[in-house]
Amino acid sequence: MLKVGITGGIGSGKTTVCKIFEVLGIPVFYADAEAKRIMNTDDLLMSSIRQQFGDNAYSETGQLNRSYLAGVVFNNEIELEKLNQLVHPAVFRAFNEWVQAQKGVPYVVKETALLFESEAYKLCNYTILVSSTAELKIRRVIQRDNISKNEVELRMKKQFTDVKTAKLADFIVTNDEKELLLPQVIGLHEKFLEMALKND
Repeated sequence: MLKVGITGGIGSGKTTVCKIFEVLGIPVFYADAEAKRIMNTDDLLMSSIRQQFGDNAYSETGQLNRSYLAGVVFNNEIELEKLNQLVHPAVFRAFNEWVQAQKGVPYVVKETALLFESEAYKLCNYTILVSSTAELKIRRVIQRDNISKNEVELRMKKQFTDVKTAKLADFIVTNDEKELLLPQVIGLHEKFLEMALKND
């Protein structure tokens, strides 16, 4: 079974692209959503977070104290890296378990904002960058999250630029509201189906 990684900067539209793959019958693993889930369910990860960031990292009911943790890692690259070093391997484990559970499909897709930054691409056979203009990304995120332009730009600075990621990705989907999205995704779908057949 082929594993395809999809990434793109905040507001690029990678989730939209993934929804098209789902309509085409391809299972999608949403790494960011999974990370949020396992930070409340994976005993090993929860124990490691408590050890690293103290008991305040979780509430009395055992739920992740997001505001406390955000306060610790926000604008602190060292603390953020410590958190990532704990969370990323746990997400990799969850992804491998999820892949094992997928039956009768030619390939699966893993969506993650930090595909290359976290080295998650190493778990994938092929990678896709969903690319868009900075202007469009900012506009989409402001509308979606109701935050300021400055806040969006701060988030963008923490991710690889499209120029950098384009050099690393195997395929690029352009989501600039000029080039049609559907034909690009269907074209890739057909390509992956061919590749999967050859791999069997």
